[in-house]
Amino acid sequence: MAGSRWSVASSGRRRGPELERAILDAALEQLSTVGWNALTMEGVAAGAHTGKASLYRRWPSKTDLVADALRTGLPQIGEIPDGGSIREDLRLLCVRTRDVMHSRAGQALRSVLHECDHRHADRFHGVIWSGLHEPAQRLIRELVLRGIARGDVRPDATGPFVVDVIPAMLMYRTKVCGSEWGDVEIAELIDEVMVPLLRA
Repeated sequence: MAGSRWSVASSGRRRGPELERAILDAALEQLSTVGWNALTMEGVAAGAHTGKASLYRRWPSKTDLVADALRTGLPQIGEIPDGGSIREDLRLLCVRTRDVMHSRAGQALRSVLHECDHRHADRFHGVIWSGLHEPAQRLIRELVLRGIARGDVRPDATGPFVVDVIPAMLMYRTKVCGSEWGDVEIAELIDEVMVPLLRA
């Protein structure tokens, strides 16, 4: 009991970014254990050892809180070092993207999209776009231009659909087919789809 009182008293002194991080982490924990439909502001507040008022001062709704938790929780893909070939560059990009999708926030995002209704889906699709698809497309564009300069990508492989293939395939196969994108599947995607598409 004394430990419990100490925890509540200590948490009461948290302010600003520290408290926000605790709330966002508790939201991700709730998403991973009970899912979108069963997640409540009360449950998140309890997990963060704070009051509901602390949540509502920052996020007016459950949707706003979850969107922020997912957005801030998604890891960055990061820059792709030159692997010497378009095949190796794209392979590493796929591995990094898979790691983002398999992170706690990535798994929570996928579960939210499966559970939430159309009224909320667009908000979370925006999180996917800004946190995953847009960075992946930007990197693919850079890798293609690097490959053109290196000579292993054809010079005219710069159309808008080229940068869509990997994100679209990863998301489609994950959401529709339940694929977990092991190393073998990634190699097949690169060797059977991307390299023939881009080959100089």
